[in-house]
Amino acid sequence: MSLATLHDFHRPLGSTGLTVSPLGLGTVKLGRDQGVKYPNGFQIPGDDEARMLLRQARELGINLIDTAPAYGCSEERLGPLLRGQRQDWVIVSKVGEEFTDGLSRHDFSAAHTRMSVERSLQRLETDFIDLVLVHSDGNDMAILEHQEVYATLAALKAEGKIRGFGFSGKTVEGGLKALEQGDCAMVTYNLNEQSEKAVIDYAAAHGKAILVKKALASGHVCLSPGVDPVRASFELLFAQPGVASAIVGTINPLHLAHNVATVAQVLRGH
Repeated sequence: MSLATLHDFHRPLGSTGLTVSPLGLGTVKLGRDQGVKYPNGFQIPGDDEARMLLRQARELGINLIDTAPAYGCSEERLGPLLRGQRQDWVIVSKVGEEFTDGLSRHDFSAAHTRMSVERSLQRLETDFIDLVLVHSDGNDMAILEHQEVYATLAALKAEGKIRGFGFSGKTVEGGLKALEQGDCAMVTYNLNEQSEKAVIDYAAAHGKAILVKKALASGHVCLSPGVDPVRASFELLFAQPGVASAIVGTINPLHLAHNVATVAQVLRGH
């Protein structure tokens, strides 16, 4: 049996003109091991391990990579690790959240947003970032209605520094509002939490993009005996036409291969 890959299942990222794999690689574990909610501890992989993981992801047909300034040194590491491969990847980063000395703080001002994007461009060693999302602190509507971050991202898009922008929020109202002007919403959607389904439905109806975080409930899901939680999670997810891609944050090569094989099976069956 040949190794299952996702090369045949790339799909549009809303109306951005970008095409993405149905699984994206989340890279919080490349840069940060404090304040991360996973059931098991982990060690941040070294450069050789990280390079192998990225190569494996690419060979499995993954072209979407998700990072953020709040992911410790993730962006700084990805710059050198992805040298010479920029055309192979759709890079998603964030603005709004900083993580230093074990603590998060948020800043949604125009000046901080612009500084953050310029810094991400330098760290990632690129002239443009494909998609930049606002890292919400949970006050989604206040951020969208009273802060400058969204208008600033729209300006950065017009300048060509980013190709698309959107919102990684915590509420249905925020997700819907974010999609009115933005290109993408990142939502939580899994076997335990489905309250943001309305955002996915809106995106499907309006040609907008959805990225899913916590698709596997960060490894916390419990089902009846004999049911593969990974398969059940992806079946739920990819039954939604609005979903472009699910971000998985594994650094385990076996988990990654299993996730890809499962998604390929699920999509082949649809």
